[in-house]
Amino acid sequence: MKAFFIALVLVLTTVTAFGAQKSAAKLEGQVVCCEECWAEADRTKVEYGTAENLLKAKSCVEGGDPTLLAVREGEGFKLYQLALGKYRLPGKNWLDFVGKRIAVEGTIQTKKDVSTIRVDSLQVLAPSLAEREAAKSVGQSVNLTLNDLSGVEQSLQSLKGRIVVLNFWATYCIPCRKEMPDLAVIQNEFGPLGVQVIGVSTDDVTDRSKVLQFVKETKVNFPIWIGGTTEHMVRFGLGAALPGTVIINREGKLTKIISGVVDQATLRKQIESLLAVASNNTAEQRVAKERKPEVSAVPS
Repeated sequence: MKAFFIALVLVLTTVTAFGAQKSAAKLEGQVVCCEECWAEADRTKVEYGTAENLLKAKSCVEGGDPTLLAVREGEGFKLYQLALGKYRLPGKNWLDFVGKRIAVEGTIQTKKDVSTIRVDSLQVLAPSLAEREAAKSVGQSVNLTLNDLSGVEQSLQSLKGRIVVLNFWATYCIPCRKEMPDLAVIQNEFGPLGVQVIGVSTDDVTDRSKVLQFVKETKVNFPIWIGGTTEHMVRFGLGAALPGTVIINREGKLTKIISGVVDQATLRKQIESLLAVASNNTAEQRVAKERKPEVSAVPS
């Protein structure tokens, strides 16, 4: 009987060794929502990560498709399924990273021609194509129209003349919760100077009760608009990752894009810079208005 069990253990060990080979590795590549989307074009010639790709990624990832890492190997790419090791995602899935180039460390497991890397650490190397393209909109006029929590339509257009800090968040986003106190401080400190923080919830409009509970728990002191989408975020240069914040000047033009959690120091620096510009412009206009026209010394 003892010999039987020893033999059985040896057989199982052999099967495991051949069925799923494991090895530690460091990989660099681009995060892809699914194999089908990746295969839509020759990726040696057509870069993945357009705004359309990112919008489609939401349904792919939330639909349960394995999220992949496309790693360049010679003239082509090898796809690895992403799985959690020691690394902990900032959101509920890999959607935040789709389209980005990342570097990961972890353990590769290969089974039945499918390679999976269990991620222990992750570093973002470059934004997606959509984010890079959207960043070009800095300096351009932007607008957004959504309903507030009372169901009243609100628009950035109506806030011209004020500096707007537009923050995208969701009730399920843990990092979003962490930054709310900093946003509240900014509203308190700079509100009297013409700065308005607006929170854009990307929760579905049917989840109004969840949003209200979040507002209560985090002591939000600024207006909340609901129904923001990934499409809106991409248009503002933020990609699909939450949280994300943009700063809009008094003329309604996008001046700063901040992906990830914001902090008071970063926001304060940007806002003070815009306030200084506005103050200088006002002073110059006042001087020009008060300057008396010069009288010609030449007799007419």
